[in-house]
Amino acid sequence: MTNDDNWQAPGGSTPSASAAGHNPPPSAAAPQSQTPQWQSDQPFPPPFPQQPAPQQPYGQQYPPQPYGQQYPPQPPYAPAPPQQGQMPPGQFPGYGQQHGGPFPPDAPGAWTPPPKPGLIPLRPLGFGTLLGAPFLTLKRNPKATFGSALLVQAITVVVSLVVLGIITFFVIGRITSAAPEDQEAVAAGGLVAILIGSIVPFLVGIGATVFLQGVIVTEAARSTLGEKLTLRETWKATWPRLGRLLLWTLLAGGAVTVAVAIVVGIVWMLVALGGGFIAAGVILAILAGLAILALAIWLGVKFSLVPSILVLERTGVIEAARRSWRLTDGYFWRTLGVQYLIAFIVGTVSQVVVTPISLLYTVALGLIDPTASTAEDWIAPALLYVALIIVTLLVASVTSVVQSATIAFIYIDLRMRKEGLDLELIRFVEARQSGDASAPDPYLVQASGRPAPGMAAPAGSPWA
Repeated sequence: MTNDDNWQAPGGSTPSASAAGHNPPPSAAAPQSQTPQWQSDQPFPPPFPQQPAPQQPYGQQYPPQPYGQQYPPQPPYAPAPPQQGQMPPGQFPGYGQQHGGPFPPDAPGAWTPPPKPGLIPLRPLGFGTLLGAPFLTLKRNPKATFGSALLVQAITVVVSLVVLGIITFFVIGRITSAAPEDQEAVAAGGLVAILIGSIVPFLVGIGATVFLQGVIVTEAARSTLGEKLTLRETWKATWPRLGRLLLWTLLAGGAVTVAVAIVVGIVWMLVALGGGFIAAGVILAILAGLAILALAIWLGVKFSLVPSILVLERTGVIEAARRSWRLTDGYFWRTLGVQYLIAFIVGTVSQVVVTPISLLYTVALGLIDPTASTAEDWIAPALLYVALIIVTLLVASVTSVVQSATIAFIYIDLRMRKEGLDLELIRFVEARQSGDASAPDPYLVQASGRPAPGMAAPAGSPWA
């Protein structure tokens, strides 16, 4: 490295240059205390020399660190805890999962399934749930459901056997004691008496069926809330509504009877005119029969919720019919499909169980010698007949419970979909679990805030 003898540090002197006899540059004449001024046409002094970074092998950090460690080493990352109302990182509402593990039960935004205090979850029901819930009703509380159905069916059978048996015994006695020339007239009168007497078991059967439907509706509604009523409690809760249930049944049956009677009267008049009117009467009978069948199915579905409304909401018949019509709006085909699919299932099972015994009974009767007078010849048919009655009672009881429960769960599902009944059910369950026994019946509360008929309006509400 060579020294430039012409260079002088600013503000300093160069005694070695003077001693050597060299003339200093003109700037050296300036006083030492004066700071040199750089001119715009002079270049800026060069920066301080920088040392180049030492070369390292490819892919190696400076200084060498263990694999996977940064330089300088960083402390482990600890995310700040989430503030109130914020979700932790990596969580998504409604899924309950966090990058490889479920949410803790109380984590913000954690998804929890709807409560299920009883047979069904308290949310709008899927098609499969609607199909399975009626059978679960029969399994969960068989004493109140199957016991009620069996008792009602047995009462109907006993009344039918007693009434028709007494009338038949009286008619046979009259025929055998009558003179030969009067036996035909007595037999015709006896047949009329039997037909009139059969009205009593028919009416008893209708009343028993209607009452049983109300009992099953009550049980299905309370089992949804996790309650398990006894047979006495279900009967006691349903009995006050029996009058309106019978009134609705008579109105519906009377409407169908009147429609059929009108069609039959018109067809009979056309046939009585003879000639070409006979063909017109036959065509009218076919078309009118199909029209009445379609109308009966449509109206039957639209008004199928009336018994459930009468029992659970304690309304009048007209208001119940209006409520059923409104609830089934937009869900006609769903309601029809569930009802008829359940009916097809239980009907098929019933035929599979009852048909073999019926065939055995028919074969046993055919094997009996008509001229035989011994009692042993009638033992097998009598036993088969008793077995047929018992099996028919059991199957009819199961069928009636399942079909009635189907209507009840359809009603609950439609109210949850249209009126938010699931929220009222959840509030009721939570209140009961907390020990509050003053919670109102959730089936009497409508989602619009207007109290259902039969329920007192809250104080201060516009409907009070």
